[in-house]
Amino acid sequence: MSAATDDTAEATGTPGWPRIRTVGVDGMLVSFGDRLSEPANRAALAFRGALDRAGWDGVEETSTSLVSAYLRFDPLWTDHGAMRAALETLLAERDWYAAPLPEGRRLWRIPTVYGTDLAPQLEAAAQAAGMTPEAAVESLSRTRVRVQTIGFAPGQPYLGELDEAWDIPRQKELTPRVPEAALTVAIRQLVLFSVSTPTGWRHVGQTAFRLFRPDSDTPFVLRPGDEVLFDAVGRETLEAMRRDGPDGGARPEAIA
Repeated sequence: MSAATDDTAEATGTPGWPRIRTVGVDGMLVSFGDRLSEPANRAALAFRGALDRAGWDGVEETSTSLVSAYLRFDPLWTDHGAMRAALETLLAERDWYAAPLPEGRRLWRIPTVYGTDLAPQLEAAAQAAGMTPEAAVESLSRTRVRVQTIGFAPGQPYLGELDEAWDIPRQKELTPRVPEAALTVAIRQLVLFSVSTPTGWRHVGQTAFRLFRPDSDTPFVLRPGDEVLFDAVGRETLEAMRRDGPDGGARPEAIA
């Protein structure tokens, strides 16, 4: 590892991180930890934002995972050595773990029906978290969570972190299927499903928010770094939410 990368790790108190790794013939991965944490996720989002602002020649794509930023480049334009040197220089510019999150983020308020027959695992999830169902709804609906990454299915967000009480495991057996727009919980995270699928995450809420819109100019509605509040609403409002269109009653506002 270069001196620049070592200096960055020493400044953040995370020895050995960040790390730069080669991914195939045209990719580089900059990782800020080996497990999810708020600082590591923040660093990945901020670093990806800096890559986009830099606008380096030959870079064709950037993206983030929970704790890493990925860069794909044209190998006919540059090589791994030159790209690594550029990444090391950028890493050395600041403490990325304390960097501001990228601009242009939005806060989404998404109406959510908790429990009832629409989200039948709320009580089990609440019990696992040591709460009553009422306390669970209050906790989940009032916690502002960040889109940490998009993955598993098109446009599907992983959101967190929740309070430590929600560090509950996934189920040992899969639920055969949850519907599209289901809100699920495990391991201090929420997942809002963009497709109907089997899952080990507990189904605690139901929305009418369509995450993947292939015919739109922006097929993935939520972006890494966006924040979400899953506002509690009554069961009787779900049909009205569905009639509202793909946003399902959700409304975004710019984060200052």
